[in-house]
Amino acid sequence: MAPIKFTRNHNDLSTDTGFQFEFFCDRCGNGFQSKFQASATGMISQGLNTAASLLGGLFGGAAQIGENVHSAAWHQQKDGAFAAAIDEVKPHFTQCRRCGKWVCKEVCWNTERGMCKECAPDLEQEYSAIQTEAAISDAREKASTVDYVSADKFKETIVGTCAQCGADLKGGKFCPECGKPVKQGKFCKECGKPTGGAKFCPECGAKQ
Repeated sequence: MAPIKFTRNHNDLSTDTGFQFEFFCDRCGNGFQSKFQASATGMISQGLNTAASLLGGLFGGAAQIGENVHSAAWHQQKDGAFAAAIDEVKPHFTQCRRCGKWVCKEVCWNTERGMCKECAPDLEQEYSAIQTEAAISDAREKASTVDYVSADKFKETIVGTCAQCGADLKGGKFCPECGKPVKQGKFCKECGKPTGGAKFCPECGAKQ
């Protein structure tokens, strides 16, 4: 038998009754799952175990023998099933000669360059991504130079919730839920304590 490939990027989903495998792209992680292949020895062993549980005695000994045969033959069957699974999914993958990774043809293979897109990125996709990144960077730079809130907004203490009903306030002089007037007291610029309108903070003495 030829050496088996795909030994690194796969998951073994096999059970006592059959074999199944998942194979993944080394670049993007997407993959394919092979078809389930039933194990002949697994079915025999399962049948003998069922008979042993019902009848015992002779069938109990037969079940033990069947389990030993199953254990010996199962691994040989698994190797064959693994090779068959590789043949099944291999058309979906290509190995990059530059980095040696197995990548999916659908997303990660650059047909024009004959390499994976990690070694030879798709230039049009890269240009588009760079253009988008530049646009976002430009937008952030422009946004940082705009004054979205005037200084007058902070001349008075801003109250976030109504003192009467606890509703969220969206600005304005009256609560949108209970209609009570929003009382905005004055607070110290230094320590944040209420000043009661005094020229100097009664808590820290800072001039207001």
